[in-house]
Amino acid sequence: MPRPRLCRRIRFCPPACYFKPVGIPLRTLDVVCLTLEEGESLRLKYKKGLSQIAAAKQMKTSRSTFQRILSSAYKKIAMAVVEGRAIKIMN
Repeated sequence: MPRPRLCRRIRFCPPACYFKPVGIPLRTLDVVCLTLEEGESLRLKYKKGLSQIAAAKQMKTSRSTFQRILSSAYKKIAMAVVEGRAIKIMN
């Protein structure tokens, strides 16, 4: 049985649920799902400009876990941009 996930502090409420390439209907696109944790990690690191240590403290997680969340977000966003996929921000 896997270890249960810990509660993380998330103060990210996206104004939109989807981001997609212009001119292509959403129903024809593959979708990449970004979790709220990944969105929060991007917000803290790049919008607020915090260091990883400070951002990890705000999310109430370890620095290594914060790095894994951030790396996962990078990978998903890069895949969406390079392959022309839509990004869905999941709750």
